Amino acid sequence: MVASSNRAAAEAGGEILKAGGNSVDAAVAVGFALTVTYPEAGNIGGGGYMIIRMADGRTAALDYREMAPAISSRNMYVDSAGRLTDGALAGRSASGVPGIVGGLIAAHSRYGSLPLAAVMAPAIRLADGMIVDSALARSVAGHAIIKQYAGASVFYPNGVPVAVGNRLSQPDLARTLRDIAAKGADGFYKGRTADLIVAEMQRGCPAGVKPRDRAWHRCGLITAQDLERYKPVWRTPVTTTFRGYRLLTMPPSSSGGITLGETLNILDGYPRLPGFGTVDYLHLLTSALQRSFTDRNALLGDPDFVKIPMRQLISRKYADRVRATIDPSHATPVSTMRMPSREGTETTQYSVVDSAGNAVSTTTTLNSLYGSGVFVEGAGFFLNNTMDDFASQPGTANQFGLIQGEANAIAPGKRMLSAMTPTIMLDPRGNLYMVLGGRGGPRIITSIAQVILNVIEHRMTLPDAVNAPRIHHQALPDTIRIDAGGFDPLTVARLTAMGYALTAQDYIGGSVVAIRRVPGGWEGMDDSRGYGGAAVGY
Repeated sequence: MVASSNRAAAEAGGEILKAGGNSVDAAVAVGFALTVTYPEAGNIGGGGYMIIRMADGRTAALDYREMAPAISSRNMYVDSAGRLTDGALAGRSASGVPGIVGGLIAAHSRYGSLPLAAVMAPAIRLADGMIVDSALARSVAGHAIIKQYAGASVFYPNGVPVAVGNRLSQPDLARTLRDIAAKGADGFYKGRTADLIVAEMQRGCPAGVKPRDRAWHRCGLITAQDLERYKPVWRTPVTTTFRGYRLLTMPPSSSGGITLGETLNILDGYPRLPGFGTVDYLHLLTSALQRSFTDRNALLGDPDFVKIPMRQLISRKYADRVRATIDPSHATPVSTMRMPSREGTETTQYSVVDSAGNAVSTTTTLNSLYGSGVFVEGAGFFLNNTMDDFASQPGTANQFGLIQGEANAIAPGKRMLSAMTPTIMLDPRGNLYMVLGGRGGPRIITSIAQVILNVIEHRMTLPDAVNAPRIHHQALPDTIRIDAGGFDPLTVARLTAMGYALTAQDYIGGSVVAIRRVPGGWEGMDDSRGYGGAAVGY
């Protein structure tokens, strides 16, 4: 089974499974197909993470997060008056060195079973020509940033967005994918595609412009040397348990695994949690999230640059100490907790299980929808704006309200902190049980935690667990965001009386893609909060 935020990409993965490929082959096929079918988020101009668990017990975490170019500096997005600029949000200066191609090739090289050209064939076929579905048409029509750069020629032909039923051909992207299929990572980080990325970085850049000049946002940061030096990193998964179930999830440079693990460790210390949707349950859940996000924002970053107390943060003893600070009757203001001295929402998740029991959970991103908006002319893909995931000005909120510390400050060659949380779960007997992840920036962590709680603690079916109403708390702002209409008004009133600030939203963010083992096989789904996704199995 393959579950993805995009049906056509899921079908590409299913095609590879049917052809005899394993879960890693299928995951790589999905990753490249998303570049074609899901350009808003699943794109080779971005980066991501992969958790792998092979049927023979081997596990791995692959970090292919984007990196800060060599020209980067700590205060590069702060103007001469000390004000944070928007240079990390849009335009050429917002992009880190892309990692997806390096990551997918590395995963395939170590664990794949089919030739790379075979695995990439569905994506290349789609790039040669595909029919626009409602999800793609809706996305393109809703994001005018596409029109500002070369992507307009592909997605806004004659100034009009592509419509449902149109045949969309992307010949430049098809050529890029063919180069990668023939040459591996060198087909992206060297040669023609690399030259086109570097040329895009310099397009429109005024001569002699320097960092912090007003025209700086028009200049890209990525050089040929940055591309050639890029390498993904194999890491050890964060391993923790909840109610006897074992979780394998992502370590830093992602914050997802540690924050998820700390949250569940705090809650696992209660012999039994209150019922779903009750005041007491929401109070304990919020309290755990407040504390784990406070640690996340203050302590986590790229482990190659900062020392992270990982063992402490996911230890049971630490969870016991943190749990003891929770008042059972009152909210704890975040201002009284240890404070930190800045993450995108438009990720995409896919989950894969093959017939042998090999499993892959993958989350990738451009950060904002369509990333920086910059489209590499001649190569056919959008570039990320993940430089905003750094703490461009430590102690100041980024576009998603996260306030982070010095551990995530900008430095050349550093990977920016992420909330992506690809996760694989094993049951108490050690058997593969669930593969999940999500999109939504920091809401990924809180969404994944709640789906796990819904399945394990509240014994919901997978559709009920994924579609149930949720809350979100990320320490700062010190506010519970809740699904509007999802909880009893009396419950909301009681939470307010306990000292919580609450904000009801029609969509608080967070969309989960999951596969779970059931008697006789697997069930999988894309969150109803998303659109255009699907699970494909046989």
